[in-house]
This record gives sequence, structure tokens and C-alpha cells, in this order.
Amino acid sequence: MSCNKNNTPFPCTQCGLCCQRVNLAQETRYLDRGDGFCRYYDVASKGCRIYHERPDICRVDRQYHLNYAHLYSWEEFIALNQAVCQQLIDEYRSGNSVMLLED
Repeated sequence: MSCNKNNTPFPCTQCGLCCQRVNLAQETRYLDRGDGFCRYYDVASKGCRIYHERPDICRVDRQYHLNYAHLYSWEEFIALNQAVCQQLIDEYRSGNSVMLLED
């Protein structure tokens, strides 16, 4: 889990959906293995093969400090990220997702 300087963790559910749509954002397209999935995403474990060395774009706390701390509190930033996570989950559950999960 990612934390801010006060060690309040970002509550990632490790669903893997953000790792399966890296082709949709300019900042993460370089990670695309050709099918929208991150080249470092392990489908079997639903985890990152380079978690401890992952890029800054994949680190919620790092992105906050680099780009958003002047705009939002950590709690607001968590809420915004959770809303995007929920949108990805809702799209997947409704069948509108462009990616398929291995259940």
C-alpha cells in the first residue's frame, strides 16, 4: 500500500484493473505490452512483478507529492483515486470494460 508522509495508507484492493488499462493514459502507455496490460502485471497473481521498483506513475503517494499536493489534501486525493477505482470496477462488472479479467 502507498502511504503519505503521515503513513495513512492508500486502500488499494489489488484488483489489478488499473494495471490492465495502461494503454488509456499517455503517462502509462509506455508500459503497455500490446494488449492494454502492463508489461509487469502478473495475471496469475494479479500483482506487479516489479512492485518495489515500479515507476513513479504507479505509486499513488509519489504522484501525490510530485503533482497534486498543492491541489488536494491527502484525504481528498485518496477519495478521488478511490472514485476512479470504483469506476473501473463498475465498468468491469457491467461488461463495458475493454479488458477481461481471469477470475
